[in-house]
Amino acid sequence: MGRIEKVLARMRANSRGDWRIEDFKRVAQSMEIDWDHDGTSHVVFRSPDGAHVSVPAHKPIKSIYVKKFLALVHRVEKNHENS
Repeated sequence: MGRIEKVLARMRANSRGDWRIEDFKRVAQSMEIDWDHDGTSHVVFRSPDGAHVSVPAHKPIKSIYVKKFLALVHRVEKNHENS
């Protein structure tokens, strides 16, 4: 199991963990999810099909944002399986 897979497994098991925005960015980069952080307080993650999630860039990142991000990752995984 690679590093990104381990991070995803930990996120799925514990959405209330001590997550940093850098963890989200690493996962996004490996999953071909674009992200923008233009000096604002939020990072916007955008899947290839246009779905997006906005996550606050400051700690602690609340569980609801982890769950929304994981839903976006799941959507991208599903699209890769179907193509």
